[in-house]
Amino acid sequence: MSRPALLVLEDGRIFRGEAYGAMGETLGEAVFTTAMTGYQETLTDPSYHRQIVVQTAPQIGNTGWNDEDDESNRIHVAGYAVRGPARRPSSWRSRRSLDDVLTEEGIVGVAGIDTRALVRHLRERGAMRAGIFSGPALVANGAPAADDQLLEQVLASPPMAGASLYGAVTTREPYVVPAVGEKRFTVAALDLGIKQSTPRMLAVRGVEVHVLPASSSIEDVLALDADGVFLSNGPGDPAASDEPVELTRQALQRRIPLFGICFGNQILGRALGRGTYKMRYGHRGINIPVVEHATGRVAITSQNHGFAVEGEAGERFDTPFGPAQITHTCANDGTVEGLAGLEVPAFSVQYHPEAAAGPHDATDLFDRFVALMAERPTGGRHRLIEEGA
Repeated sequence: MSRPALLVLEDGRIFRGEAYGAMGETLGEAVFTTAMTGYQETLTDPSYHRQIVVQTAPQIGNTGWNDEDDESNRIHVAGYAVRGPARRPSSWRSRRSLDDVLTEEGIVGVAGIDTRALVRHLRERGAMRAGIFSGPALVANGAPAADDQLLEQVLASPPMAGASLYGAVTTREPYVVPAVGEKRFTVAALDLGIKQSTPRMLAVRGVEVHVLPASSSIEDVLALDADGVFLSNGPGDPAASDEPVELTRQALQRRIPLFGICFGNQILGRALGRGTYKMRYGHRGINIPVVEHATGRVAITSQNHGFAVEGEAGERFDTPFGPAQITHTCANDGTVEGLAGLEVPAFSVQYHPEAAAGPHDATDLFDRFVALMAERPTGGRHRLIEEGA
């Protein structure tokens, strides 16, 4: 093998393959996605920050890399592990190969490993710290690096539990995505790792989206006279996200219509007083069934998360803002997939209704958010709950 590469897991399991993309070393949490397509959207999704993504699809790179499908301005994964990289892309939209893009952006990957065995291992043992090593990273003091030396590097890397990562992917300056056609509403979108397709979904509904840094305060929202607040997807542990949780509480106190997805669902859950926990290996794919309890409707959804909100299907619970309810759960394992306030205009889902590279079963959630803003009283709309609003 001309360019050997090793994937080393924190429990000592090693998978040997060939370098793919850039040469060197990278550390992160090893996770897997079951999506058969959409690798470009996956790689550029900020929610995968500091994660080594394993593709279960046996061949990756078939359609190359185009100029339209990026979910952000760069690749965010820490590393990439695939079974069989395509030798030549074939798509009229392709502008360059996946291998070339990975190399250009310095993403260290490994190919030719048994991804079936790797995924089974992660399902049984759980997502864990890992490292990919190739080229100079396989040499120590002029000699080949020993496996235990590489394992020591993996064990010295930080775990995902307790990690505050949204600050590494948020925008540094606010920016605006204008409404398509006539402007109906203004939304303050808290960028915790937002995907480009999300503001577009709002814009086509007449919403002017002001994307704000994750450190923004309620005063920043009020300065916009925003009709609603959106909480985006993003990476890391929601238990280490005090700033967005506090902003969410302030928005709830003022009854500002609020909609959250993925990480935003966890932020709303914590703002409502619920706990969150790290899942064994998470949900990452584009065919995950979710049950909406009020209607019995099942939506096939796109998901990417490793943490979840505590709760049971249909459960009602008390919050500082009145009662709330668990509205959706996963049909596969019963985990919480949605929340809603019963006396405040706020709801969230754990999946991705913008559905880039995935199903479109849940796009009506954006219409629901627009309807919440349309129903909002125009007078005294920023008064606090305790003031009798």
